[in-house]
Amino acid sequence: MKISVIITTYNRPDALRLVLRGLAAQSAENFEVLVADDGSTGETAAAIGTLRARLPYGLTHVWQADDGFRAPMARNRAVAVARGAYLIFLDGDCLPLVDFIAMHRRLAASGWFVSGNRVLLSRPFSEEVVEKQLELWRWGAGQWTRARLGGKINRLTPLLRLVDWSRPRQDWIGAKTCNLAAWRSDFLSINGFDEDFVGWGFEDSDFVQRLLNARLRRRMTRWAVPVLHLWHPAQDRSREKANFARLEHTIASGATRAGRGVDQYLASP
Repeated sequence: MKISVIITTYNRPDALRLVLRGLAAQSAENFEVLVADDGSTGETAAAIGTLRARLPYGLTHVWQADDGFRAPMARNRAVAVARGAYLIFLDGDCLPLVDFIAMHRRLAASGWFVSGNRVLLSRPFSEEVVEKQLELWRWGAGQWTRARLGGKINRLTPLLRLVDWSRPRQDWIGAKTCNLAAWRSDFLSINGFDEDFVGWGFEDSDFVQRLLNARLRRRMTRWAVPVLHLWHPAQDRSREKANFARLEHTIASGATRAGRGVDQYLASP
């Protein structure tokens, strides 16, 4: 099964470089990577160009003009040219461990989508990791334990893999597109992300809710597939209330398809 990893990014080339290197260290094979670029400057394209020849996977850069926060559009445009049967969504500031793709592949099942979790890195630690380009995906339990005791990360248990705990959950709460996987066919059936969500907030929750409305089941996993989330400043939340109102409408109406979604980028039969 070919997998497409969709990475959303905006003007964080140093962080993106780490993510791409982390994917190069994966234990899994047969995957491609698409960078869904929401209007970054040329520095991001340059970073991708420098790395591309050294990466063991196919890499596609899908760029759109900068017109504010338009992550739903960026993801839709990337999925439209993706070739994998299964999609894994990842953010450009979230570092994968070496078995990230392998574990998502193992959890993939017909009729289900998967939401993973994240380990938050402190601001000073994030800055050190990016500046030194630290390969955190190679760290062992001892290093992570010291990082937790030193306040560099907010939780330790997902990294120790003490229990492979995943369970069904039938709501959108806690699911984020920094670590989410779904079948491409299911993505297309609900018309992908809703581009009527303007600005930051709840566009990923709406996507998850419409998957649930379409009678798909959510597998929530706490420890199987964590990502390491680098610190970043808070997003502009001026559209948060309006976007939450749109989400509430999706919940109340039982809607499944996005009005403005991925279909506008798909080639005609």
